[in-house]
Amino acid sequence: MRSRLLDAASGLFKERGVAGTSIAEIAAAADAFPSQVTYYFRTKEALFVEAACRDVLYVARAAEQNAGKQLSPNDYTRSLVESVMRTDAVGFFVEAMTLTRRRQDLAPLVERTVERLHSEGLRAYAAEMIARGWHSRLDPETSARRFWAITIGVTIEGHAMGRSSEDLVAEMLRLLGPQADVAADGARLRLVGAADSPDETPQNKKEKR
Repeated sequence: MRSRLLDAASGLFKERGVAGTSIAEIAAAADAFPSQVTYYFRTKEALFVEAACRDVLYVARAAEQNAGKQLSPNDYTRSLVESVMRTDAVGFFVEAMTLTRRRQDLAPLVERTVERLHSEGLRAYAAEMIARGWHSRLDPETSARRFWAITIGVTIEGHAMGRSSEDLVAEMLRLLGPQADVAADGARLRLVGAADSPDETPQNKKEKR
């Protein structure tokens, strides 16, 4: 029921905003009773913040998964940016952050979400650098925090100026710049077959033949 309420609320809040959405409408969309909304979330504002935090974490996870399929550092960064900026999740989260300025009781949830964005972004980025043999131009922790700081800033400015998602993507890529370089020797992880030994090189194989 909690997940159903969050799903219903997310769609309504994005369409109408917190002021334009009632608890009764959220309950009806989730096939629930209004009392269940207040039981699980206490207030409409608390539900708004939790829905926004959940959405941005889901988008961040999907962005990491999509970026992990890319073959170059530039494509990795572009995939991350496009996956995040072509959704409305960051704008939704920014609204939740703004709301907590007046509702400090809801600020801890936003704070925990920001820390999760940073920590999970760091984990994913550092793992990719190691697995692919890429060299990060900044230390991974700085890169992870910088990514989300720029994402939130570009979203706030872009929405205020009425910019399109394409404009936001372009601005993000410009501000981020190159994030990593391919190792000079082009190192990549590879599977070692049953006929190969870990220290067997192409030159060794040639000599054996």
